Amino acid sequence: MTKLPGFLFIYLCMVLAGPIQATAEPVKVAEEENAPQLPEWQVLEFEEKAFWATAKSRLEILPDPEDESLWELSVLSSVVNNSEEIVVAFDPANGRVITRSRVSQGKGQRMKSYEYEDNFVLRERRNASADPSTPPLEWPVSSQNKIALPASATDTVVTSPHLLILLAQRLQAQGPDKSLDVLVHTDWDFYRVRLTSGNGVPVEVDYQIGGKNSVGGTRETYGVAVQIQPEGSLKDDKDFNLLGLEDDIILLFDRESGLLLQIRGVAPRIGSTKINLRSVTMRDSKQ
Repeated sequence: MTKLPGFLFIYLCMVLAGPIQATAEPVKVAEEENAPQLPEWQVLEFEEKAFWATAKSRLEILPDPEDESLWELSVLSSVVNNSEEIVVAFDPANGRVITRSRVSQGKGQRMKSYEYEDNFVLRERRNASADPSTPPLEWPVSSQNKIALPASATDTVVTSPHLLILLAQRLQAQGPDKSLDVLVHTDWDFYRVRLTSGNGVPVEVDYQIGGKNSVGGTRETYGVAVQIQPEGSLKDDKDFNLLGLEDDIILLFDRESGLLLQIRGVAPRIGSTKINLRSVTMRDSKQ
């Protein structure tokens, strides 16, 4: 992560501060004529550097091995001695979350899992077993809670932060001035998030395809701006983030390939930050 003094943030035809208001043509992701297709990429790997630390994130989307009607998103993130693994099972038509789990390791180890029902989320926390060979699903349960869904969840998709990347990619492919509203669940709280598509800015890239072919130079982009506001009162401190970015987030996609090349936003204690694509693994055409 690198602090960028004097960085001029791109707002993509909208002001991100203040309440979310309808400024573009709304899109309903559930209205797809055909079954959704897996993205052409299978794995995206991002990197950001700051001072003495390098943060890395790896995202992979595959068909859910336990339910062929669902897809599964896996996210591996690490910085210094801390790491986390997130697994999300979701409806590919609209990004609605079915189950989610997060295993984090650092000073301690814990697992949080979430099951999404019609009116509530079942949240369960497990602490690491004394036996290091015990898998997280067999760790002892330390707490279990039911979190009521907001009333707006009856007509708005409830999704998770990392799935915004897939939803934003679909949105930018439909052209500029499109918007999409979703509810994002974090741990205890919900956030209303509006994605808005528009023109991006030129981006300097340096990434590999399949670990072999290097891509460099300047690429023209389309952008998707991310507006975030709490849905109701927060039960905890604000905890929304996308790959470590909390506010003023813009995702920049290659105009030709549709790949997510860069994410810009504000990171805590760092300020304005760019997260760059470092590697992509394209999907086997048989999947």
